Amino acid sequence: MRAKLQEAQATRIKVGPLLLNRERCKRCGVCVELCPRHVYTPNDEGYPDPVDIERCLRCGLCELYCPDYAIEVEV
Repeated sequence: MRAKLQEAQATRIKVGPLLLNRERCKRCGVCVELCPRHVYTPNDEGYPDPVDIERCLRCGLCELYCPDYAIEVEV
């Protein structure tokens, strides 16, 4: 049970107002392309990394258009 909890925590990454679920993410790049403030940059594995989180407007475009529901934005 504890191993499953640790695994789930490793796939859910909280960065500022963003919660990214890498287990759901298929690395399509929609969030990277749609972000008006260029908060995301794809990492070596293709996952979106929020590298400039201070620029995030919390507009929710990444959450709204993510086809896998892999991003949550705190309002």
